[in-house]
Amino acid sequence: MKKIVQCVPNFSEGRDPKKVDRIVEAFRGKEGVKLLDYSSDTDHNRSVVTLVGEPDPLKEAVVEAIGIALEEIDMTKHEGQHPRMGATDVVPFIPIKNVTMDEAIELSKEVAKEVYEKYQLPVFLYEKSSSAPHRENLAKIRKGQFEEMGEKVKQEEWEPDFGGKNIHSTGGVTAIGARMPLVAFNVNLDTNDLEFANQIAKNVRHLSGGFRYCKGIGIELKDRGIVQVSMNMTDYTKTALYRVFELIKIEAKRYGVNVIGSEIIGLLPMEALIDTAVYYLGVEDFSMDQVLEQRMME
Repeated sequence: MKKIVQCVPNFSEGRDPKKVDRIVEAFRGKEGVKLLDYSSDTDHNRSVVTLVGEPDPLKEAVVEAIGIALEEIDMTKHEGQHPRMGATDVVPFIPIKNVTMDEAIELSKEVAKEVYEKYQLPVFLYEKSSSAPHRENLAKIRKGQFEEMGEKVKQEEWEPDFGGKNIHSTGGVTAIGARMPLVAFNVNLDTNDLEFANQIAKNVRHLSGGFRYCKGIGIELKDRGIVQVSMNMTDYTKTALYRVFELIKIEAKRYGVNVIGSEIIGLLPMEALIDTAVYYLGVEDFSMDQVLEQRMME
């Protein structure tokens, strides 16, 4: 049976469709690779691509796309609301079918090694692939962002796993690793005061006392005149989306603001939405076996 791995590379370009399309082109028409989705955000100035494939062809396509991103993106001129440290900011591999986490980890290390050898782009290994506990959390690796990364990598504890103590002059550095499925979940507020979003994000994220499997920051959406709590849910089976959503509504009331919507970036497991629907509908004794698409896929 075929081995299937998911990959969700994030590129630091969300405003120039031609540049985004050239990067994404690396994933089209490749045997053993299927492009599932990609989306760009002008405020974040970032594009998120979702693809699946067999390990070897997937590796080749990802390495090619990282090379194109280096040609198209100059981080010395990059501006955006989302934290970032490289033209290709992060490349996670997720085991999907007939693939163990150990195999996904090995794949991530192979890609990291090839990326450095081919492009001289330094790479941090993160999450399950990390070489030390303090390198597991992407937020800690990325702290300081591109502007401060040149000095950060000179510190012994933050020297990249592949590459010396220098960053790529225009491409910065990249984080590559293996992890569980992640849900990128954003909640919008009816205010343009970023401080409210920052405070609410602080209250829901694990790092400052919130939910164990939630990472969050405040983001300003200038085009819409609002702010959002932008989150990564690192294990939706242990911290459900509806729990975080409800807490954000409660916290927002403290500041006299309201939740006016939410969004999912990229793809997510069906179970994450079913779990939320079951909660809000109050469905009793529900099973995933009752989902038509689930039964069809079996």
